[in-house]
Amino acid sequence: MSALIIKLGATGDVVRTSSLLRRLPGPVTWITAPGNLSLLPTDGFELRCLSWDDRHQALDRDYDLVISLEDEIDVANFAKETQHSRLFGAYTDDSRTVRYTEDASGWFDLSLVSVHGRERADELKLKNRRSYQDLIFEGLGYRFDGEPYCLPAATPTGLSGDVAMAPVSGAVWPMKNWAFYPELKDELEQRGLSVNILPTRPTLLEHLGDIQGHRCLVSGDSLPMHLALGSNVPCVTIFNCTSPWEIFDYGLLRKIISPRLGDFFYQRDLDPAATTVVSVNEVLDAVLGQLERSSSGEGT
Repeated sequence: MSALIIKLGATGDVVRTSSLLRRLPGPVTWITAPGNLSLLPTDGFELRCLSWDDRHQALDRDYDLVISLEDEIDVANFAKETQHSRLFGAYTDDSRTVRYTEDASGWFDLSLVSVHGRERADELKLKNRRSYQDLIFEGLGYRFDGEPYCLPAATPTGLSGDVAMAPVSGAVWPMKNWAFYPELKDELEQRGLSVNILPTRPTLLEHLGDIQGHRCLVSGDSLPMHLALGSNVPCVTIFNCTSPWEIFDYGLLRKIISPRLGDFFYQRDLDPAATTVVSVNEVLDAVLGQLERSSSGEGT
């Protein structure tokens, strides 16, 4: 079965979508944002990777299955233009309005293009207790059995230690940025642990290498978390404004969920109160617990 995956970003979402490669039985073409190409694994998979700029190259064949996972109109319109036997996900109708197939409603009902409207979609998203992979796999007719992410080999950087921290989650979600990383770093170092703030690297594969050089990662719901999960690195993730339930933990992830999650759920502006609800002690205890598990080999 030949398949086309259209998943451009965000980069962490591309990484978690890679678990599909373990179930699709045949050659796969994947269209993604240019910056994400390096994180798609070609070794061991019959995978052709194309950037969005080169998407026309994907029109060279017919597909048994097109998996369209973006809700932007240009991307959905391209999905409609492909030659396929089955389309799963977003497409445009004759009026160039973004729609989605019924079998993809488990995921897209929670999205910005939900048939229920944005407000109801956010309510459904807050109530949802199923992981992203579970929803996508089921819509495609598969059962999600914890298939891991597929990552390429990292570029070693020499950076290593007990704990890596990724305190910045990006400009889109400023409320993901927990306020107390400096205090947590001090507490951990007072216990004789080595702690590194992850630096900005020229490549994603170096960023991956940095994460793999540590026993535990502390971050928000962001790309470093997904890279840790794909690398078998225990992690602690603080959820201030996004869904913790969509993230499958793979037996590696300790989720710290803000008790005020509902107040800030999927809001993209900045309310500093959202970043200060979770205490240092709660995160500290979780990190120490993950390090203990790492030392014993549990969950790795």
